[in-house]
Amino acid sequence: MTETAVCVGSFTAVKTLWEVRIQKINDELRKEKEFRQRSAGRLILVWEEKATLAKLKEKVSNEDGRAILRIEEEEWKEWHLHRTSLQKIPQFIGRFQNLVVLDLSRNSIESIPKEIGQLTSLQELLLSYNRIKSVPKEISNCISLERLELAVNRSICDLPPQLSDLKKLSHVDLCMNRFTTIPSVLLNMPSLEWLDMGGNKLQELPDAVDRMENLHTLWLQRNEIHSLPESIGNMKNLSTLVLSNNRLKDIPACMKHMTNLRFVNFRDNPLELEITLPPCEDAEEEEEREKFGIEFMHLYIQESLKKAENLESCTVDPSSTTNAIE
Repeated sequence: MTETAVCVGSFTAVKTLWEVRIQKINDELRKEKEFRQRSAGRLILVWEEKATLAKLKEKVSNEDGRAILRIEEEEWKEWHLHRTSLQKIPQFIGRFQNLVVLDLSRNSIESIPKEIGQLTSLQELLLSYNRIKSVPKEISNCISLERLELAVNRSICDLPPQLSDLKKLSHVDLCMNRFTTIPSVLLNMPSLEWLDMGGNKLQELPDAVDRMENLHTLWLQRNEIHSLPESIGNMKNLSTLVLSNNRLKDIPACMKHMTNLRFVNFRDNPLELEITLPPCEDAEEEEEREKFGIEFMHLYIQESLKKAENLESCTVDPSSTTNAIE
């Protein structure tokens, strides 16, 4: 009887223990579900709550993977918040001094708060696919910034001159906005290597475009550029130049001296000369050939110079004709 009583008592205790554990697990699952719902539906509120804490204990993510907050050593290092319909960057953003990457692409943000300038450790600011209309001068205080992406905001038309203080900025994406010219501030960025201004309203390039002497990639597709300045031939480090879908009627002869140019595209421009590349002996090489690329450019310049020489030789000096008659 005693042994039976002991067994019954042990079974009851184990049963009770497991019931408590199961209840605890269920409570934790419920709290986690509620927390995820709050983080997906009220991200601004979550930010404000966490901003009052010195450290964070958990990572925050949605089941669909669209909202990701990466934490390193219990400090905010990166924010990646995509497709959350976020409309506003909170002013207390400046409290997160350790942020290195701020990626709020594909939201509904309409403005950038001036407090962004307090993020002196920020290296990447990615705000493409939003509704931003202007860029605050305070971004110039983000002295560690290396990458700035503002593509497909559709309304930005200028950059503040103060951004020339960003000595480390090497990558700028301004594709699909409303720029009518390359902002002069970009000409004063010593580290700029990659620039995309495709899909804007550019009509010409500045004569001082060669001041971007470290630029190796320049995307200018889908603009309204009608001519290229002679100074473009001085861009010795340029290796990629995309000029498709513009209004170019000619290719300047100075471009034949751009020896580092490896990829260029003049497709869909109303060029005056019709150039047909010589056939390739290798069928595979023919398929891989870029019809409006480097080979096309050099052949076009060659034919253009021949045409100019022929026109010059056909021009008759009136004075020499008179002397011949006399």
